[in-house]
Amino acid sequence: MTKRNTQQRRRAIIDLLNSSGEVSVEALAEQFSTSEVTIRKDLAALESNGLLLRRYGGAVPVPQELMSDPVEKVSVRKQAIAKAAAQLIRDHNRIILDSGSSTTSALLPELSHKQGLVVMTNSLSIANALRELENEPTILMTGGTWDPKSEGFQGQLAEQILRSYNFDQFFIGADGLDLERGTTTFNELYSLSRVMAEVAREVIVMAESDKIGRKIHNLELPWSAIKVLVTDDGIDAKDKQKIEQQGVQVIIG
Repeated sequence: MTKRNTQQRRRAIIDLLNSSGEVSVEALAEQFSTSEVTIRKDLAALESNGLLLRRYGGAVPVPQELMSDPVEKVSVRKQAIAKAAAQLIRDHNRIILDSGSSTTSALLPELSHKQGLVVMTNSLSIANALRELENEPTILMTGGTWDPKSEGFQGQLAEQILRSYNFDQFFIGADGLDLERGTTTFNELYSLSRVMAEVAREVIVMAESDKIGRKIHNLELPWSAIKVLVTDDGIDAKDKQKIEQQGVQVIIG
C-alpha cells in the first residue's frame, strides 16, 4: 500500500465516520480489502491527529466538547514542535522517547515517515503507539519498576538495560525550563532521564514556551547536557538568547 493510497483510505474513513457516526474495524477491512491490522493502524494515526476516538472494535467522532479553542491551540502548538523535532531524525536513527510528556507523544505520528528506526522507551503507551505505525520501527523497552506518576518504568534495572545500548538522540519534554539551570520536573524520579541523556549523542528537549521561567525545585537535566531545545514562537527573544548562551541550539516550531 503506497503512502498516497494510505492517505486516501484514511480520508475515506473520516468521511464514513462523519456520515454514519461510527465505524468498525471489521467492516472497514472488508470495504477497503485490507487487513484489520492495517485498519487499526489507520485509526491510531487518525486518533493521534485528533480526528476520531478509538473504541473497542472501531471508532467514533471526537465529542464536540473536546474540540474547544484552547485545546485546539495547544494541539497545534505541540504538533508544530513535533514536526520541527522530527526534522532532526534521520532514517535508521536509534532514538529514545521518554515517558510522561504529551509534547513528546506528539512526535509519534511524525515518525511514520522515517525508515529503519530503532526506538527505546520506558512508556507502555508510547510502545503501543509505535506498534501501530506502518513503517514498523524496532521497539525496545527499558523494563524496570512501573511508576504511575510518570506513567513509565523506572529503577536500577531500567538504567542497567539503557547502559547496554547507545543512541543517536534522546527526546524529552519538561515541566519547566529554568533559564539558569536547565529542565525541571515535578517528578522525584528523574535519574532514568539522566541515564537516557548519558547514552545518547544528542539530547533534544521539546517544550512549549510557557514552560520557560517555571523554577520547579527538581533539576532534571542541566543545560550542559542538552544540545537542542525545540519550542514554539511564543518564546521571548531575550529568553531565547539566554538559552543559546548556554550552548543550546533553539529551534522554533
